[in-house]
Amino acid sequence: MNYLQNLWNALDLGSLQDTLLRVASVLICLILHETCHGVAAFFLGDPTAKRNHRLSLNPLRHIDWLGLAAMVLTGVGWAKPVPVNPNYFKRPKLGMAITALAGPASNLLLSLWLLLGVRVMIDGAASVALITFMLDTAILSLGLGVFNLIPIPPLDGSKILAALLPDKQYRLLMRYERFGMLLIMLLVVFGALGGVMGTAISWLFDLFCRIVGLM
Repeated sequence: MNYLQNLWNALDLGSLQDTLLRVASVLICLILHETCHGVAAFFLGDPTAKRNHRLSLNPLRHIDWLGLAAMVLTGVGWAKPVPVNPNYFKRPKLGMAITALAGPASNLLLSLWLLLGVRVMIDGAASVALITFMLDTAILSLGLGVFNLIPIPPLDGSKILAALLPDKQYRLLMRYERFGMLLIMLLVVFGALGGVMGTAISWLFDLFCRIVGLM
């Protein structure tokens, strides 16, 4: 009994709470991102995501557990890719670009919405903990949106870029998609993306704060 009491006393409940809130933020950002990919594809005529039950806010439909852990620990992670069949699109490259853009766009809009909520709550009686959670989630969502706009396969930015390329260059880009994640991880490990990402996120965060009246 004393052992259990000592173990309980040794737990850092503050850190545990911070971790759980971080997981909640990650789940919100990733689930919205992936669901919006599926919704965009569905409205463009592709029922694949719907058939695979990916038009859902259920986290179990979207979460890759290794990707979730990486996102919580490092800020860089992933979810299960939403299945998309471009053959359903009238214009496949454009359809893929719009579907890809829906994910990052949803994260940027979520960030803006959360900052607007913070602006409203600051003048009210909202708790500091809730405001802090909303700010943290807004920054995380902003980071996820910006990161996915990088034009390296398989990130969404590569599919947006592909819509602007001639077919020959498009096929060449997609041919090396399987090596893209390795390149991304190397860039992250060696900090090659830190400066550019940090500048972009900081600029957008300041812009959004000005839009909602926080600055």
